[in-house]
Amino acid sequence: HRSMGMKNINLLSSVFLCASLLCGPVGAACAQTNAASPSDSLMGRYLARVTATQSEQPHWITPLVTVTPRLEQEFRTDFVHQDDTQAYGQWNYGNGKGLEFIPQKQVEMLVNLPPFVAHDHPGVQDGFGDVSLMMKYRIFAHNEETGNSIITAFLSGSIPTGKNGNGSCCAIVTPTLAMGKGFGRFDYTTTIGGSLPVTNAAKLGHTITWNNAWQYKIGRLFWPELESNTNFYRSGANDGKVQSFLTPGIVMGRFPLHNRIGLTVGAGEQIAVTRFHTYNHSLVLTARMPF
Repeated sequence: HRSMGMKNINLLSSVFLCASLLCGPVGAACAQTNAASPSDSLMGRYLARVTATQSEQPHWITPLVTVTPRLEQEFRTDFVHQDDTQAYGQWNYGNGKGLEFIPQKQVEMLVNLPPFVAHDHPGVQDGFGDVSLMMKYRIFAHNEETGNSIITAFLSGSIPTGKNGNGSCCAIVTPTLAMGKGFGRFDYTTTIGGSLPVTNAAKLGHTITWNNAWQYKIGRLFWPELESNTNFYRSGANDGKVQSFLTPGIVMGRFPLHNRIGLTVGAGEQIAVTRFHTYNHSLVLTARMPF
């Protein structure tokens, strides 16, 4: 496998620079909010509404792979290393993550940056992937004191901005339903959704994605977990095939940094458990700055 090199180091630096530029103004706004009552400023009223919205839902940690039904406000970036069936690897910097914010009660918007994909396979070009967006609408939620459960609908879409074959040929819309239930320190989340290509559906086919996450909270900051991530392919090149991974991992946080800003980190390993799989295993690293 190739060493990361200066190109990859510069890319990592750019990602964290973006996070710093984002969180700097947020931190200043939070400091102003602490100095005055929430009703004194537009930002203060906005953050008060975010706090009230999040207080109504369970306070679990977001899993490594499975998208949480909880409404979050954070900047997130992931780093994923996959080894394919021919023993070649690739790094995915960003993994299609970005800014998450809560503009209205019961609603979250996600504006995701295009990932950069670096390949070890000879002749395969590196390049940026597709831009993606998501909206969550929280249908039902009870926090730990009133039921510890949640149901949320997602609608996501990708725009084919990828270069050098590192994205899809066409725009794709994916509706998803997510549910979660907590039992003391244990919580379970499940999501199921299906891809709907806007064009060229016969070639791309449809993918039904079913993810599950089981987590247990240890102490105040540690959340060991096990996830199952399964794709069912209908039509297209992989028609009738099923691909499934088990993902043991741990998420740690939220570590307080400054006022509302915190840090959450995690790591895990996806392991193929079905005969058909497009890659053997995948190292998943995540860093998040909730605010």
